[in-house]
Amino acid sequence: MADNNFKNSYGADDIHIMKGLEGVRKRPAMYIGSTNAMGLHHLVWEVVDNAVDEALSGFGNKIVVTIHKDGSLSVLDEGRGIPVGINKETGRPAVEVVFTELHAGGKFDGAVYKTAGGLHGVGASVTNALSEWLDATVYQNGGIYHLRFENGGHLVTPLEQLGTTKKHGTLVRFKPDATIFSTVEFKWETICNRLQESAFLMKGVHFVIIEEKTNQIQEYCYENGLNEYVSNINANKRPLTPVIDFSDVDEVTGISSEIALQWCNEDYNETLYSYVNNVRTRDGGTHETGFRTGITKAINDFAEKYNIAKGKKLEGSDIREGLTAIISLKVPEKVLEFEGQTKGKLGTPQATTIVSNFIYNKITYYLTENKEIAINIINKCVASANARIAARKAKDEARNNKKSKQNVILSDKLTPAQSKDFAKNELFIVEGDSAGGTAKKGRDRLHQAILPLRGKPLNTDSISMEKLLHNEEFATIINTIGAGFGQSFDIEDIKYGKIIIMTDADTDGAHIQTLLLTFFYHYMRQLITSGHVFIAVPPLYRVFKEENHKLTQQYAWDDEGLEQAKAKVGKGYKINRYKGLGEMDAIQLKETTMDPKTRLLIQVDIEDPFLVEKRVNVLMGKDTSVRKKWVEENVDFSKEDTFLKEVNK
Repeated sequence: MADNNFKNSYGADDIHIMKGLEGVRKRPAMYIGSTNAMGLHHLVWEVVDNAVDEALSGFGNKIVVTIHKDGSLSVLDEGRGIPVGINKETGRPAVEVVFTELHAGGKFDGAVYKTAGGLHGVGASVTNALSEWLDATVYQNGGIYHLRFENGGHLVTPLEQLGTTKKHGTLVRFKPDATIFSTVEFKWETICNRLQESAFLMKGVHFVIIEEKTNQIQEYCYENGLNEYVSNINANKRPLTPVIDFSDVDEVTGISSEIALQWCNEDYNETLYSYVNNVRTRDGGTHETGFRTGITKAINDFAEKYNIAKGKKLEGSDIREGLTAIISLKVPEKVLEFEGQTKGKLGTPQATTIVSNFIYNKITYYLTENKEIAINIINKCVASANARIAARKAKDEARNNKKSKQNVILSDKLTPAQSKDFAKNELFIVEGDSAGGTAKKGRDRLHQAILPLRGKPLNTDSISMEKLLHNEEFATIINTIGAGFGQSFDIEDIKYGKIIIMTDADTDGAHIQTLLLTFFYHYMRQLITSGHVFIAVPPLYRVFKEENHKLTQQYAWDDEGLEQAKAKVGKGYKINRYKGLGEMDAIQLKETTMDPKTRLLIQVDIEDPFLVEKRVNVLMGKDTSVRKKWVEENVDFSKEDTFLKEVNK
């Protein structure tokens, strides 16, 4: 249903200009973050967000995204259609203005859109600026209108009426400029994940994704919204509580809040996703601050009132251990403040108090009405507090008594770095004793430590905490990093600025990488999110020849690089195919894989938390049938090394 507090009509004079696309093409990263795959898909999100804004305002409940065979992509919505009338400020059709002027749109005065994610108004024009061509077709007031741009936003087909229709909405189709982006291949999974996320946030809105090359079609529509979102995230976890969801509207500011949450057992992380007007606020902001403040106060006040915690004061981290929560705010333009064009952090000050009071009141009422669940929640929080206190006590005792012994079995294979400048130190976790021995000889003794692994680590997604601590490899890793683990992990105490996983370039090496990353994800997640975890990239080939006692050599990391190396070395070359790290001598391993001046490292990051959570649950969880189904649908065994390539992306 359309909201009667804003205009049902959407005319040309509602478009306001706040000029030029040349700057976008010159410095695209300023507008879309990068020119890699992430930036490429940002073009999609800018157009999709405009379609979502129409649906948010009550116009249309279906959005169709199509990846076409020619490498272009289109977004079709059922909204009011971008205005085609003449904009009096420019004397040009309003739809043309939208695609050619920065800061031009209908989202600046609050009359056309009550709330909007695409507030900054640069989306459509930036997509146009960075495209080889863009076609826009508008279905409005019984007519079909079309215009086309080429070569970064140059109008080649002025607005024309093609016919009549009963449809309403906008169809935008564009092909990214290959001279700007490092890749112009749209990723099916990336787009599906983003649209599924939007479907969770917009109850009843139907999202369709079509891939023409493979004839794939995926549809998402959720009637229970955030409740289903949390259930989806926690599908393979053991829940402590049912999914709890609340919603409310602040009458003064018009900010509407919707929150869904659930506590799970055997989970030591807080999983919190926040959104404002359907835009993911990856860097948090005032709404997350309000949520954490409100829920901490509510649990503590309830525990104190009924003496459940026995006088123990619970910290926020105790309460949020094992908690999955989704916060979705709809904030009117008049009070909306983002920090930066990418809208990664909410700055609206009123949101802190509004969300804090909202979650406090709702949680307090829920606990009062569900005493048994309340006791279970608080008992879990108390157990978390006890573990935190015990871990801190043990750490303090270890610091005060250097001779204190821990009741854990530690490996004696660690070769430590000599420097106490922890920020500059690097810990190499190496596959096997042979490679470990070579790495020790080739390391920088001052700043590089070597820890060889004995075989494959355990899958920490399917073992108990007790079994984890009794595992020599993991006990040694925890002790070596020196910052605790799980709920007691403290990033300030880490002894290495870089944790580098160094394995063979084969399927076994990729499996070891995955197992170690699963451990870090579950028990030291902040290591990843703070940028401390890396994967070493050893070469696959060495091309060399020796003439007149002179050695000429080149290293290659893939088959394309191999051909280039052959050409550089010249006729008479020989090739070493490295099947493992142990096949290199210390000098070769150092100059290709360990020396900061010449090595290649991949920094591990969590770009999309929702997707990572799903992947870990599916690929590392206990349900083998779910994993088998995913492998059958996503791995092409007819292609050599497909699995390795997928894992190493």
